[in-house]
Amino acid sequence: MKMPKTRRTYCKWCKKHTVHKIKVVKKRKRGELKQGQRRFRRIEKGYGGYPRAKPQGEKPTRRHDLRYTCKECNRSSTKKGFRTKRLDFE
Repeated sequence: MKMPKTRRTYCKWCKKHTVHKIKVVKKRKRGELKQGQRRFRRIEKGYGGYPRAKPQGEKPTRRHDLRYTCKECNRSSTKKGFRTKRLDFE
C-alpha cells in the first residue's frame, strides 16, 4: 500500500488541522506487570497444557502502527494500526 509521507490531520494539542509527518513504529515488548499478562502467567503456571488454543499458521499480513508528528508543535500521536502486507511512503 502506498501512503504519503505527510498528511493534514487534526492535532489534539494545537486543537486544529495541521500538517503531520507519518512514520511506522515498531511494536515494543509487552509489559510483564500488566493485569492481562499477570493473569496469563498465573494460568500458564503448574501442570497442564497451554491455556489457549495455538494459532493455526501465520497471517499473510501484519498490523502497521503509524506515528503522526505535528510540524507546528512537534508532538506525536499514534493512530490505530491497520493490516497490510507492505507499506511504502511516497
